[in-house]
Amino acid sequence: MERNKHGVVGGIVRHPVSFGVSFILLFTLTFMVLAAADVLPEPISSNDTVVDETSEEEVVTNPEFPVRIAAPAVGVNATVSNPASTNIAALDTALLTGAVRYPTTAKLGEEGTVLIFGHSSRIPVVHNQNYKAFNNIQNLKKGDTVSVFSATAEYRYKVESVRVANANEDVVQLAQRGKHLVLVTCDSFTSKSSRFVVTAELVGTYSLAN
Repeated sequence: MERNKHGVVGGIVRHPVSFGVSFILLFTLTFMVLAAADVLPEPISSNDTVVDETSEEEVVTNPEFPVRIAAPAVGVNATVSNPASTNIAALDTALLTGAVRYPTTAKLGEEGTVLIFGHSSRIPVVHNQNYKAFNNIQNLKKGDTVSVFSATAEYRYKVESVRVANANEDVVQLAQRGKHLVLVTCDSFTSKSSRFVVTAELVGTYSLAN
């Protein structure tokens, strides 16, 4: 048995070319058989990215205050303030500086509805342009984009509906599920005049750092 073992090794050493040819033929034959059976492993392209789905984590955006709102389709571009008080006089004063997020509604990135008020005016000439902050929001169409900006990100919403609220309507219904935006324009927070109400749904959040 030992002599036979040495004999095989000796044969390989004495006839390396014959062994090499035999090995290549055997390897090629094996490869062809595996290929015909379609059991060869798939090649990995250098452009492929291997993702470990078990390591992925949901990205959660921390709630943020809005600082600016823009609706390019109707020319709206206004700053947004975030008063802490729901006092009517304080809110009316805040409206003099631009649009206002109602204090008890959701912040950007939170579940629920962000409610933002703004003045609109048909007077041709006004000294404070913030009286026209929400001019023309009634001309928004379904599918139009409204962007609300925090200090770090753009929250992009798609308009779902535009309606005229009844002059005696004091309450605007706010969805608590999902992430929504409601825009309201009127003469003041105590005005009983008709007002326009725009509802929109969040479709994307984009970092301003990019």
